[in-house]
Amino acid sequence: MIRRTVPQKSISKESSLSGVGLHTGENVNLTFKPAPSNTGLIFVREDISGDNHIEANIKFISNTDRGTNLDNGKFRIHTSEHVLAALTGLDIDNCYICMDGAEVPIMDGSSKFFIKAIEEAKIVEQNALREEFIPSEKISFKCDETGSIISILPDDNYKIDTKIDFNTKVLGTQTASIDHISDFKNEISSARTFSFLHELEMLLEHGLIKGGDLNNAIVYVDKPLADSNMDRLKKAFNKDSISVSANGILDNLSLHYPNEAARHKLLDVIGDLALIGMKIRGKVIAEKPGHAVNAKFAQMVSEVIKVDRKNVLPKIDFAKKPLMDSNKIMNVIPHRPPFLLIDEVLELSESHVIGLRKVEQTESWVKGHFPGAPVMPGVLQVEFMAQAGGVLVLNTVPDPENYLTFFMKMDKCKFKDTVVPGDTLICKLELVSPIRRGIIHMHGQTFVGNKVKSEGEFMAKIIKKNKL
Repeated sequence: MIRRTVPQKSISKESSLSGVGLHTGENVNLTFKPAPSNTGLIFVREDISGDNHIEANIKFISNTDRGTNLDNGKFRIHTSEHVLAALTGLDIDNCYICMDGAEVPIMDGSSKFFIKAIEEAKIVEQNALREEFIPSEKISFKCDETGSIISILPDDNYKIDTKIDFNTKVLGTQTASIDHISDFKNEISSARTFSFLHELEMLLEHGLIKGGDLNNAIVYVDKPLADSNMDRLKKAFNKDSISVSANGILDNLSLHYPNEAARHKLLDVIGDLALIGMKIRGKVIAEKPGHAVNAKFAQMVSEVIKVDRKNVLPKIDFAKKPLMDSNKIMNVIPHRPPFLLIDEVLELSESHVIGLRKVEQTESWVKGHFPGAPVMPGVLQVEFMAQAGGVLVLNTVPDPENYLTFFMKMDKCKFKDTVVPGDTLICKLELVSPIRRGIIHMHGQTFVGNKVKSEGEFMAKIIKKNKL
């Protein structure tokens, strides 16, 4: 399901860094810039005139060779994953990633320097709520060719477990995990990219990794290193000498963690799943992940989100006891029969409420509103949603009996189908923006069965009774 949760975040000012692209070898200046609410993460090619924006979204993936690359048919962004992992790890929703070249600079092969630049720009909350995808059941993708499996399960937090196994003695089987995305900065962001010697030699043969440096990638020596190859590597990396350390790593690079390779794969998973285009809340389990399988899994989740967007009907278990009956509701809002229009509250959180109204044949309007074929007045449907919204907003104060809710504005109201006696009317309201200074902005819908009956946006304010 999709739920509006906490305030969106961006940065308050610009922050820049520079470095070379791993594969192009070109120097690139990258600047993080603030973006308005509901913008998302957007790459901007400042070296291109005209339409130079490309959304960080799964639909723009062009290939996953040696990184996750985006292409909108006009230009490309190479190796997007490390910078997207940093933005996700710092909980950023909206940001322009401005570059004067095609490839995100590799820096030291991790996300550490991006983290530093983003934090220097100061993270700020915005006046709009974030949408999060919360899976209601397990979603899983398996690649038969590689044996890779990636799944997401329902969970209260964004957690990630990874396991890698390249069938090499030098690396072995490694695992890494975080229990909350907020752990990314301290536990994952400094984990550097890695390669095996045989891959490195192949890339050099094809004139790739022009920006490669023994300081921005861990190279695991998985085969004997011949003198001729040693000389070739020294020339490629402009080194007077190259050696293999005791732990099987080329040159004298020290690992930050014994399982740095697994941690970096976890970093890549976060960066690639950022292309879903929506924050996710659930436990991701990735066994033998890679950019290609990550992208296919992200596409699968993206398709589930599309279906969820179309299926706005809340899932109701009518056999379950309601969270609040009419007596409890009257302890929260001041309305009383016959003007109490909400019979039950089925769900209630800090950002949403689901209410129920049994439309009876005995209601006072039945005899006068289209006699002989009574139809529930639209204003009563709106009031039903408004009262449910009152429960939502008064749920945010410890003493709701001392407050009243007054509606300031109703907008975009639509009535799509009739509601008649005998119907069980359900309403769902969600916050559109955070509650500030007692003002609440909500979007609401009513349903009978699987049909939307009415909807609208509402703005209200809570006021203490003694201040009237």
